[in-house]
Amino acid sequence: METVQSIKQRFEIIGNDPKLNRAIEKAIQVAPTDISVLVVGESGVGKESIPKIIHSLSHRKHGKYIAVNCGAIPEGTIDSELFGHEKGSFTGATSTREGYFEVASGGTIFLDEVGELPLTTQVRLLRILENGEFLKVGSSQVQKTDVRIVAATNVNLFDAIEKGKFREDLYYRLSTVDITLPPLRDRKDDIHLLFRKFAADFAHKYKMPPIKLDDNAVQLLQKFRWGGNIRQLRNVAEQISVLETNRDISAATLQSYLPAEASNLPSVIKDKKAENDFSTERDILYKVLFDMKADLHDLKKLTLELMKNGSAKVQDINTNLIQKIYGSKESESEISFEEEPNNAVFSPESRSFGTNPTEKINFVENEDDFQFAETVEEEEILKLEQREIEMIKKSLEKNKGKRKAAADELGISERTLYRKIKQFDL
Repeated sequence: METVQSIKQRFEIIGNDPKLNRAIEKAIQVAPTDISVLVVGESGVGKESIPKIIHSLSHRKHGKYIAVNCGAIPEGTIDSELFGHEKGSFTGATSTREGYFEVASGGTIFLDEVGELPLTTQVRLLRILENGEFLKVGSSQVQKTDVRIVAATNVNLFDAIEKGKFREDLYYRLSTVDITLPPLRDRKDDIHLLFRKFAADFAHKYKMPPIKLDDNAVQLLQKFRWGGNIRQLRNVAEQISVLETNRDISAATLQSYLPAEASNLPSVIKDKKAENDFSTERDILYKVLFDMKADLHDLKKLTLELMKNGSAKVQDINTNLIQKIYGSKESESEISFEEEPNNAVFSPESRSFGTNPTEKINFVENEDDFQFAETVEEEEILKLEQREIEMIKKSLEKNKGKRKAAADELGISERTLYRKIKQFDL
């Protein structure tokens, strides 16, 4: 049986980190079986090495090994790429084509970035995992395949499952065995080893002396977070090897090749939308109702003061409230009231004062007619639909009939705006 050390030498894996060694051990253990494996790790940690190890140590090693980057294939053609298609099944299908699962039968297929698969393709993949059956695009004939599936992802599939972007049943079929590769920042003792290996490779490739880091540069190398992991480290080593004439690299020189790191402190993310950020027409209507309720409250308060104290006194002690309701005036004298008995109330016929601040407010003696606030509130609610129609019309006119621009201005989706236009026959 192969050892971890021999596998490292065979596949040129550098490092002695315990987590890395454990990942290789698991790959060696599962290789003789046909169970599906899910390789998990950040982008650039070398996930592509694990399926190669599994394939080379399995009884399928003489079969084909096909690596497929699921994120690089357009959604419209991925089913055809994976499962094949029949002639004439879609525009451009001029001949029958075998898919990867048909070609790789008897071997191993590596699905990189499996989290990017469309949901419809996930259903097809689940069927292959369950019974080895698949349908070509445009065909009704069930075909069989005998293929070992190893998948990899750099995204959190549990989050994708919660968001409805990945099937939970497919996850559990793919992850019969999980193999996790640690990020480079968790392998600090391996960073310098990898850098030296890359420096030697580039020195040989470009026929120049290898670069060498001083002690301070080594410390800086190990402290850096390496968000791009091994891929980023290799890129930096190549840049320095090509550009620096002095082969002894200091910390200052190395720092000039490292990107500025963002703060590692946790950031506060606002989950709630801003007060005026409305995504649906319901939010707009709610805000209109709330504003209307506040205005009615102010009107009730002012009316009560008029009933108790008389209009002249009210003007003196409620100037700000009057201006809020009727609008700001250059002179308070523009808003006038008639002196009436303390038991005076608004008549239903005199409710137009809100539209013209200069009109005098009339009073009646009959208190039974005092249903002002309730009636106004009912009338305003009934007018909400008309206001909504007016808002939509004005926005469409302003944006010259462009629905997307009008929807953005109104704070609603274009689909919702289209539905409103159809509903109100605009």
